[in-house]
Amino acid sequence: MTSTTTWLASLITVAILLVYEAALLLVQRRNPARLARSAHANLREEWLAALSRQRGSEILAVQTLRNSLMSATMTASTAALGLMGAATLAAPSLNASLADGEALFGQFTARLALELVLMTVLFASLVCSAMAVRYYNHAGFISSMPVDSDERHRWTPTGVVYLRRAGLLYSWGLRHLLMVAPLLASIVYPLAGPVAAVIVVVALLGFDRFTPA
Repeated sequence: MTSTTTWLASLITVAILLVYEAALLLVQRRNPARLARSAHANLREEWLAALSRQRGSEILAVQTLRNSLMSATMTASTAALGLMGAATLAAPSLNASLADGEALFGQFTARLALELVLMTVLFASLVCSAMAVRYYNHAGFISSMPVDSDERHRWTPTGVVYLRRAGLLYSWGLRHLLMVAPLLASIVYPLAGPVAAVIVVVALLGFDRFTPA
């Protein structure tokens, strides 16, 4: 397989993922009700509002948020392990490119570019998931306050914002993990990258579309 073909397949793989995300942002601006992320963000807000009207719901709220926090923690751990593996994978290529004082772009191959993109995606997943843990943690403190207390009334709007942010960050962390698959496929066999990217986009399309019952 020629270097040109490898570069072209790699660029198509990344382009498919980027075009889909750009199209999703456009749909979210024009009609957010069509997207699951917007509907689920509203669901979390209404959930907290409903619990805030029910006495004795503090324990239920904390348990629910604890489950979400643990899910985000597992995603962050997975991304961290993947990032360490990707760094180990990319180290030989980086060392070869920088050996003997050579310029980095002298031996900048498509494989090395994909490895760097893979590390970036995994790092983004780690950051998003870790921040989701942070917001879920703070929302848990707010939800555990007695429903009728002045402190709960004062902090509830902040809790709504934190829940929205936590959910969105958690979803972004998961999305970045899914994007690892086509990148790895392209590293192993460049021509498999575009096919894997299309499969991932089709899967994401099913998850992103919101169809009310």
